[in-house]
Formats: sequence, structure tokens, C-alpha cells
Amino acid sequence: MSDRRSEDPAGDEPSSSIPDEVWEQFIRDSERDIRGSAPKEPSARARMVSERLKREGAPSEGWRTGPTGTAKKGRRRKMWAIIGVPVAIAVAVVAMKPSLLPGDPFGGQADVDEAASPLAAETAPPTAAPGAADPATPTLDEPFAGSPALNWADGGAGIVLPKATVVGAVSKDKVELALQQTRKLLIDANLNPKVVAGARPVAALSVLDPKQPGLIDDLNTALRAPSEAHDPLSMFSRFDPDEVRLVGDVIKTRGRITFKKGRFDAVTVHADFTFVYPVVRTDGSTEVTRTIVRRVIDTELPDPAHYKVTSGRLMVVKYDEDAGNSACDVNDGYLHPRFPSQAPSASATPTGPSVDPYDRSRDIGEESGDCGTVSRT
Repeated sequence: MSDRRSEDPAGDEPSSSIPDEVWEQFIRDSERDIRGSAPKEPSARARMVSERLKREGAPSEGWRTGPTGTAKKGRRRKMWAIIGVPVAIAVAVVAMKPSLLPGDPFGGQADVDEAASPLAAETAPPTAAPGAADPATPTLDEPFAGSPALNWADGGAGIVLPKATVVGAVSKDKVELALQQTRKLLIDANLNPKVVAGARPVAALSVLDPKQPGLIDDLNTALRAPSEAHDPLSMFSRFDPDEVRLVGDVIKTRGRITFKKGRFDAVTVHADFTFVYPVVRTDGSTEVTRTIVRRVIDTELPDPAHYKVTSGRLMVVKYDEDAGNSACDVNDGYLHPRFPSQAPSASATPTGPSVDPYDRSRDIGEESGDCGTVSRT
């Protein structure tokens, strides 16, 4: 009988062995669950990954994931913010109705302070989109003017972790580790100024398990040679530094993290966050626009005593991304926002619906990948 042993990254002795019949039962259970939940017509990318795993001798688990499976990459949608310059102005005026925030942010100082006060941390799934902001134009001094994100948290302060507790057989310390590693992934992938300007997300990659089939290889391919099939934007927020730069040093953040018992002697962490990036062109223009990126990521920290995983590293179970105000017809690995003064792109005619990128009550994993428009930025 052969043994399957987990390996400690520090070089210690293998921690335990698993009988073949237990391992085979795990594979059978995973395949049964996949057959019941997988789409009837898997994508070309899903078939490609499955075929590659078969050639490598790995057990095929379809497009769902287990401790030895690939991450499920959810549907992505990029949306233009502007259909045309005259229409853009009309949309801006119509969409931005009186805000739920009290007072006039351009009035007395007391009103300014009240409007800028950060919202309390999100503790439950929102049931509706945030109220319309006052119809203000973003500037270099006030890049979030006219945005619901004005009183969202700044950067990593918006990624608040819940208190770790014991989950099934998973200790409090293991739960805390899973939460901290997920937070580290989110911060480096979406808030690190160097990564946002196109640098390699070293810290984010360092928390991912290299033993998860395909994930690190796919992400490295996407970073090295971006394409429609291998797009780093599925995991990382990046802008072309030759095209745009961030305005100031604040990226607005809103979302929540929860955790529960996983299927494979693990804790599963669910993160759902929206990031708002104010940007300006690098050609000397002072015109400001915003790109809004929402990410929903599920991670797991399986027990290395039972599965072939790297101790302390995350498995990515699923990752969905939704980008508002980014070009639909460019696949170079960067977000390409459109500015109000720019003419619309003839090659990227929107085919999808108009949506509110600030609406965190939407389920982005079930939406079409068609190019649509956003109702506001």
C-alpha cells in the first residue's frame, strides 16, 4: 500500500500518511459533488485545465475545487463608464440624485466633516445599492467627490477581520492564520501601490499554496504574458503606469470577511470587497475618473495532516471579479479606465446591461461576462 504524505515547508519529517482507500473515497466524493453542481457546458478554459491535469496524472475534479483541485475562476465582467460624451454628462446628472448623507458637502465645515465620516464596518450582506451621492465632479484635491465611496474606509482599514473562534476540529489559531493570510492576499493584490502600478504581487503570491494544481502556474503566466485566457486582473488590480496613475494615496475599500467549517478538515474564508481607484492620466491632464473593482474570493486552509498541502498556505477555492469603468476590448493585464472627455471606443460596443458598480447586493458570480456599462463611477 502506497502512502501519500504532506510535506512541511520547513523541511521537517512528513506529518502523516493516508491509506489508499481513504484517498480514493475523497476523490469519489469530490467527483460526485462536481457532477451535481458543475455547469452542463464547461468553458474551454475549464476543459483545458482538466485535460492538463489528466496528462499530469492528477485526479480530475472538474471545475470545482477540493484540496487537490484548481481554483474556480468565476465569470468576469468589464464595463465601460461612458457611452458617449454628451450621454455621459446626462447620465452623471440623472444618476447622482440627492445623497442619503445629510447636508451639503460643499457647504459649512460641519457638513463636510459629517459627509466624510467613515461608515461603520459592513457586518451583513447589503440588501440594496448605496444612495446616490451629491453630483460633484472628482478633482485632484477631492478624488472621491460625487462617489458613495467618499465615506468608505481608507485602504486596509476597510478589511476588518472577525474574531477567530474554533471551527469544528480547526483550532482558533488556525482560523486566525487563515483570516490573516486572506487579508494579506487582499491587501497586496488590491491596495499595494506598487502592485496597482503594475509590479509583481510578491506578498499575495507568497500566501498561496504552490501545491494547488495550476493556480500559481496560471497566475505566473498571466503576469508574464497577459491574454484573454490568462488575465492577471482576475486576481490582481493593476493599471498601466504609462497611461494612468493613482490620485493621492487613498484607495477606498468596503466589504466583509466571514468564515465557516470547510469540507476538507479545513476552515473556509469568504471575502467580498469593493475597491475604488481614483486615477488621472500621466500626460499632464487634471481630469479625474474612477475605476471600481469588486472581488469575491473563497480560500481554505486544509489540514496538512490529512492532505498534500503546504502548511500555512492558502488554497483558493473560487475567485470572481467585476470591474466597472475598464476597457472591454483590451487584454494586456491592465485596467483601462475611460475619462469623460474621451470619445467612446468603436470596437467595444456594450452588449450587456447597465449596472451600478457600487451595488454590493448583486451576485457577481451569476452574471453574464458581456461588456456592459456602469450607471456611475
